[in-house]
Amino acid sequence: MVTDSAVIDLAHELWSYLRLDWPLEKTDCIVGLGSYDLRVAERCADLYKQNWGPLIVFSGHLGNWTKGIWDRSEAEIFAEHAIARGIPADKIKLEAKSTNIGENLGFTRKLLLDQGIYPKSVTIVSKPATERRIFATCGRIWPEMKICITSPRITFDDQLQDGIQEYFVHEMVGDIQRIKIYPDLGFQIPQDIPDRVWSAFEKLVVMGYDKHLIGQAVSP
Repeated sequence: MVTDSAVIDLAHELWSYLRLDWPLEKTDCIVGLGSYDLRVAERCADLYKQNWGPLIVFSGHLGNWTKGIWDRSEAEIFAEHAIARGIPADKIKLEAKSTNIGENLGFTRKLLLDQGIYPKSVTIVSKPATERRIFATCGRIWPEMKICITSPRITFDDQLQDGIQEYFVHEMVGDIQRIKIYPDLGFQIPQDIPDRVWSAFEKLVVMGYDKHLIGQAVSP
């Protein structure tokens, strides 16, 4: 459990940068990106019920975290969770092959096109601290699409109280690194990283929050 106040302050700096907190807009499709956080599926279900979009696509195979806890794809687990919350099964489509954000977006785009669905706008739902990476990746993978990005209505403190606090901090540190290096690799469009955010990143790495960092072999 994260209890060190210095770590919490540094992690909050990353959270504040990574979460965009855009206003909602009605779009042609809701896309839920798979992860370990079922609240993303709940957010997608709530948006559908509130008429923010007429269709849901859940995207995701298994990632570094979920392959140790689930025996089916994130997309399948999320769909079951949404159906249990009252979403009609015929309003949900599954993309169950992707293992990273670039594939989430690229494979979802292809799925929709292959099925003759041509949205002009999509709402992408993720964990709060993944929002900026989605924006940067969309600019490279799906640049023609008008997007709205949102996440479960939880706070930084809510996230710290979950059972995955340590992983959560490691994950944010890794995402800052990806935002820094991925534009040069062609995976994302560039994002300005304020000095205070990069300083927080460097301090957390020195403190041992490096389990989500990447070396030479990288993927989006």
